[in-house]
Amino acid sequence: MEANEGVLDTLLNTKRKEGATKFTKEKNKIYADGITSVADSGVLESALNVGDKAPNFTLKNALNKEVSLYNELENGPVILTWYRGGWCPYCNITLHYLQEKLPDFAKAGATLIALTPELPDNSLDTAEKNNLEFTVLSDLDNVIGKEYGIVFQLTDEVADIYETGFGLSEKNGNNDNQLPLAATYVIDTNGIIQYAFLDADYRQRAEPTEIITALEKLK
Repeated sequence: MEANEGVLDTLLNTKRKEGATKFTKEKNKIYADGITSVADSGVLESALNVGDKAPNFTLKNALNKEVSLYNELENGPVILTWYRGGWCPYCNITLHYLQEKLPDFAKAGATLIALTPELPDNSLDTAEKNNLEFTVLSDLDNVIGKEYGIVFQLTDEVADIYETGFGLSEKNGNNDNQLPLAATYVIDTNGIIQYAFLDADYRQRAEPTEIITALEKLK
């Protein structure tokens, strides 16, 4: 199956337009200001990037089984991606599309691992809801996200919307009001980051065609 250029972005753009028309002017401004806050926070500069060594980690998946990054790298490159939670429609669109691209990733010899700050019960629900066939790990309190430098503080206004709307603190099991960027890395078998997607705007995601191109360069 051939990867189509920009398919994921096309899907996400439909959701972006839907959100712009559905939300009030005030709510759209709060979200826009939130994205600006992320961009101004310095997180994009502090995040690990191409050429950096990826820190190892061991986390439990939704079935309580331990998964270690470096153990996975013994089998080939790893695509490491973060998503905010099952409550995020952009995340669900992305996870579903990544699922479709699993055969292409496998053909390139890579394993896909997704991290989320959600509690395990919630991450399992996301996996079941999307029928995901790749590993989903709960990064409680964003411990690993902080090691990769991709965690930021929500603005009070955005945090209030998330708390009122779906109970972010209950989803994540804390009151930190912190989330990870929707970052994606391609990590080679030596543990070096060879591709990095970092964006202040949570509505933008790594295009699988770019991921596959990065994987092909490793061969």
